[in-house]
Amino acid sequence: MLQPALREELALFPGPRLADGQPSWTLHDPVRNQFFRIDWLTFEIISRWHLGAAQQVVDEIQAATPLCPVVADIEAVATFLRDSQLAQAGGSTSARALADQHARLKGGWTTWLLHHYLFFRIPLVRPDAWLNRWAAAVAPLYSRTFAVLTVLALGLGGILVFRDWSRFSTTLLDTFSWSGIAGFGLTLAVVKVLHEMAHAFTAKRYGCRVPVMGVAFLVLIPVAYTDTNEVWKLPRRKERLAVAAAGVAAELVLAIWATLAWALLPEGLPKSIAFMLSTTTWVATLAINSSPFMRFDGYFLLSDWLDLPNLHSRAFALARWHMRERLLGLQLPPPEHFSRRRALGLILFAYATWIYRLVLFLGIAALVYGFFVKALGILLFAVEIGWFLLLPIWREIKQWPQLLMRDQERRSAIKDMSTMLRHGPRIRRTALVALGLVALLLMPLPTRISAKGLLKPVDTYPIHAPAGAQLARLPWAEGSLIAADELILELASPELQLRWRQAQAHVAQQQQRSNQAAVTPEQRQNLQVFQQEQNRAAAELASVKAELAHYALKAPFAGVIRNIDPDLKPGEWVAQHERLAVLVKQGPWRVETYLDEADVARVKVGDSARFYADGAEGSIVLLRIDDIEMDATRNLQNGQLASQFGGSVMTRERLGERRGQLVPEQAVYRVTLSSQSDLGRMSRQSWRGNVVVHGAWEAPGISFARAALALIWRETGF
Repeated sequence: MLQPALREELALFPGPRLADGQPSWTLHDPVRNQFFRIDWLTFEIISRWHLGAAQQVVDEIQAATPLCPVVADIEAVATFLRDSQLAQAGGSTSARALADQHARLKGGWTTWLLHHYLFFRIPLVRPDAWLNRWAAAVAPLYSRTFAVLTVLALGLGGILVFRDWSRFSTTLLDTFSWSGIAGFGLTLAVVKVLHEMAHAFTAKRYGCRVPVMGVAFLVLIPVAYTDTNEVWKLPRRKERLAVAAAGVAAELVLAIWATLAWALLPEGLPKSIAFMLSTTTWVATLAINSSPFMRFDGYFLLSDWLDLPNLHSRAFALARWHMRERLLGLQLPPPEHFSRRRALGLILFAYATWIYRLVLFLGIAALVYGFFVKALGILLFAVEIGWFLLLPIWREIKQWPQLLMRDQERRSAIKDMSTMLRHGPRIRRTALVALGLVALLLMPLPTRISAKGLLKPVDTYPIHAPAGAQLARLPWAEGSLIAADELILELASPELQLRWRQAQAHVAQQQQRSNQAAVTPEQRQNLQVFQQEQNRAAAELASVKAELAHYALKAPFAGVIRNIDPDLKPGEWVAQHERLAVLVKQGPWRVETYLDEADVARVKVGDSARFYADGAEGSIVLLRIDDIEMDATRNLQNGQLASQFGGSVMTRERLGERRGQLVPEQAVYRVTLSSQSDLGRMSRQSWRGNVVVHGAWEAPGISFARAALALIWRETGF
């Protein structure tokens, strides 16, 4: 008898026809409740397993069937039986072999922890007997009558919601609160339990056993699950599709009837429950369960529809073979033979799944980093990136040398790396592309440094009203050239004019009293008092005169007047500190910008740059770096360059005594650049725009490594 012997409790069921037309069978292991799909040849070999030698099995199959197996096929089946634990344990070393196999499959505690800290299951109930008792009660839900009623409910509910859409959407917005989120969470839990019950009742409807139901934890988020592995013994694909689609169908049916209930029920708790059921089930079904890229209902539906068990692993194997052939040209046979159209579809599906999981694992890594305390979050983030992203890539690349040296002909032809590159054009092309990518990462390139900047004159004099006043004179128009110390505009204040007249009258009165005291003997004794009052009146008049001078605004330097309000005319009233115009000194303009620590190290005084103004299409200003501050900026003086106002500097608002000041989130350095070209019409106002500096050449890989190390250093600081 062939060794190892088959286990006696195994069961064999007819399976569907495979893609190439050959029949298949399903081998059931009742102890582990696992199923194995075997092809025609494997079935014929197992059917004759009781025969003596492998050659006798080969002869029997060749005589009774059109198949032409060889002894290697018998050995392959024996290996499959041992690795799948479908054979009986026997012999003195069987216990040791089983123990070694169990340890190899289980791995160490670190391997177990890495596999289970993100996903693990907890069985809760054995529902098979309970499902048998209630199967007849839920049978009407599978009837054609209920399906017709559900379609009618869909149409009626859709019409009623459409007619009252404003109230429906308003209710949705009102639920974005802590109580609403808690309600949605509770509703989602109920919906998922009903989802799993639908799987269980449908499986029971087709005669399958449902051994266990429980809860699984995905990134510590509980989700219900049902063991419906026995559906693999169903030979009809339609039945397997029905079981796989039962959960999604149950959620959609629940959403349809809940939507209709929301439209018909009066205001109150039942209406709120119906709203949560309708919205939660639609979103959960479409966003989560329908995805074929993870092992949710969408995956099993696609697997059954294509009649491809283990869809992910088979598609991944085919995609790895395709990638190796494209990169290395190994000329190895594919792991499975499909039609050209199906093979291409499986390869594209595998690539799409890899991209989806890459994004998902990166998101999970960020989630575990933010969810746990910082030290544990950093550790779990590194484990997530290393174990689930970098390690699979490394394992794949590590297999390439073994595949290249797989057969004797290639081993004899490939002596060293240079001979290998000459031997295979695909290998040579892949090596050249890889070297090119490495060169692009390590070769210094003429990169550009970009940041937001503010283009403004070197010297400006903003003109503000010293107090609430009336405009008396404005002799200049927009863009007029004004000489130094020349009057810009004059304001009039009736209150100040009254004080001026009163001060003049007071001075005249005191002067008259002093003059009379000098000639009148009766008042001569008060002459000193009158002179003090006269001096006090003169001081008051001088004070009012100095204050009046503030209302006659003069140019501190020669320049051009800009930004005059077009509605500002003599006789108009202006408020205190109101900005009336700006005097711009003729001469060079400058740009102020801020660069972070990595970028400022790549620039120096004298480097050239360009300024692209926002809103001024086609206008480019040539610049030159004049100054780089050596100390990091503690407070951002110009709010226009802050990120919350459209700039490029990430800032936060200071609290406490200096409330309102903008503090940069990271070290930034102020860089001043002077204009080297004529501004033309741009000289009429200041501009915010993009500053592009032609800094020192740098390799992209070094820049990335510096940024990564800076991030690691910042996040690991406690």
